[in-house]
Amino acid sequence: MPAEIRILAWGALLLMAHIFAAVHLKTRQYGAKWNMGARDEALPPLNPVAGRLARAQANFQETFPIAIVALLGVVLAGRTSDMTALGGWIWLGARVLYLPLYAIGVPMVRTLAFMASLAGLTLVIWPLLTG
Repeated sequence: MPAEIRILAWGALLLMAHIFAAVHLKTRQYGAKWNMGARDEALPPLNPVAGRLARAQANFQETFPIAIVALLGVVLAGRTSDMTALGGWIWLGARVLYLPLYAIGVPMVRTLAFMASLAGLTLVIWPLLTG
């Protein structure tokens, strides 16, 4: 199995971690009734940590499709290489670091982790653009 597919599987688990972390803190703040309800009511703003986890989840959900296209793209196009695998692992590692950095509120390092994840994706996408 190509490493890029394994990276996608880990990315899917990371998405689940984002969802569960954010929902756990929202439920602690708003209660189990909110979690199991229709969530139609207006709510007060999230506390700072819950808000950061919700924003980290949204950020991951915005960028995960790019990773899916890039990683599946190189597999389907037969363009996998040590460089695309390295890029995928860089992306995944940076995204794993991003979640706790955002949760505890480390602004500049969090941005560096995000930029490293984009650099990793660039390594994966490049063969698709230059083939």
